[in-house]
Amino acid sequence: MKILVTGGAGFIGSAVVRHLIGRTDHSVVNLDKLTYAGNLASLADARTDVRHAFEQVDICDRVEVDRVLREHQPDGIMHLAAESHVDRSIDGPGAFIQTNLVGTYTLLEAARAYWSGLAPARKAAFRFHHISTDEVYGDLGEGSASLFTEETAYDPSSPYSASKAGSDHLVRAWRRTYGLPTLITNCSNNYGPYHFPEKLIPLMILNALEGKPLPVYGQGGQVRDWLYVEDHARALCTVFMHGEPGATYNIGGHNEQRNIDVVRTLCALLDELHPDSPVVPHARLITHVQDRPGHDLRYAIDAGRIERELGWRPQETFESGLRKTVQWYLDNLDWCRSVQDGSYRRERLGMA
Repeated sequence: MKILVTGGAGFIGSAVVRHLIGRTDHSVVNLDKLTYAGNLASLADARTDVRHAFEQVDICDRVEVDRVLREHQPDGIMHLAAESHVDRSIDGPGAFIQTNLVGTYTLLEAARAYWSGLAPARKAAFRFHHISTDEVYGDLGEGSASLFTEETAYDPSSPYSASKAGSDHLVRAWRRTYGLPTLITNCSNNYGPYHFPEKLIPLMILNALEGKPLPVYGQGGQVRDWLYVEDHARALCTVFMHGEPGATYNIGGHNEQRNIDVVRTLCALLDELHPDSPVVPHARLITHVQDRPGHDLRYAIDAGRIERELGWRPQETFESGLRKTVQWYLDNLDWCRSVQDGSYRRERLGMA
């Protein structure tokens, strides 16, 4: 198959592209605007493969999206292009509305027109896979034993999660109204190699290596389910190839952790793997700061459906995945420096 991957130079998107090029026989059309969080350095090996084609295109640009579909003739679309950082959405929600809502609408309309013109066999096989987040479900609350399921009602808290909830609704509407064969996945917090250092784990690693404070929001009691990005890439490709059109699949790592415990574990790993650091023990850098406005306390995914119906389960535990992640950053500091253009200096965002 030839698969159009939007956002294929971003964190999760690049993992999907690396998986498709490195572990399957499929070819990829990688469509990415190359914002601050998208970088072709994350695709060094894939870009040399003849099965990879890159198009620098904004998903809000209908003319260019139509051109890419017409010229490349993909057999399906995996839609990962999105603004994704909650703190940034608090400071500037407009970009999230534009990319996540207007961009998804534009892509859906372009895909619908393209799909409608396909020959019957190709039309029947076509898939539009929309990749979303567990944050659309809102907050499970402290002490809750429940998990997010595919039937959990939406209750987004931030501009980011609201924009992703809206894009999910658009995808479902295009399925029910126009018959476009869509799939939706909602994932828990991803971590792993090639993660832009604005999110918790890469931010803490790089700050610790430079002896800078490790800012923990509030007391750090917020709970997240952590999913290693390469496990997620496998799951997404499994859903795209074998999922039931019209279905939603939740993807989680079965790894609930408090933020403060994540940071302490990172510090212990850095003490072990980077013992010559002048700031060992790294835990003395932990600094509690004012919490994020509207910060959800707990997310947790029930990933039973994807395991029962499609046979996927995560291969990495949190311990094994986090160790791999810390070691990758220690081995790839040149990549970390290359993707930071100076517009973001790991400062605190999202103070409202």
